[in-house]
Amino acid sequence: MKIFLIGMMGSGKSFLGKQIAGKLQLSMFDLDNLIEAKEKSSIEEIFSKKGEKYFREIETKILRSFSNEESFVLATGGGAACFNNNMEWMNEEGITVWLNETIDIITERLLNEKKQRPLIKNIKDDELKEFLKELLEERNQFYKQNIHLVVKTT
Repeated sequence: MKIFLIGMMGSGKSFLGKQIAGKLQLSMFDLDNLIEAKEKSSIEEIFSKKGEKYFREIETKILRSFSNEESFVLATGGGAACFNNNMEWMNEEGITVWLNETIDIITERLLNEKKQRPLIKNIKDDELKEFLKELLEERNQFYKQNIHLVVKTT
């Protein structure tokens, strides 16, 4: 069984992924952690030194390497489903689960993590909620694309 967890940053993909993997006795992977290990650099450093385009290429390459695996839970990055036909690929490979958390909860969670999040690190605290709302509106079309399961985590 291949389970891909998708959703906005801060929606709880890594946290819930560990719980699901434990219950189902599957291996759990975090796509961002795999990228950092391969690149020997943080996501923030990859974005700032090599750019988002490079990051998305590496992200897709590592994601697609899971075609050789049989059973796992994979917590993807917030934008992974939105580039390079990744959502279509994940839907064909396994079960996609969208963690559709509210903007209020996501904003609350991310306020203290902004420095580690390249897309929001320069957003003012009082503008974060509106930024995330707009980002979710852009990404919803991908998150909803033939999704197998939608989960509200709160």
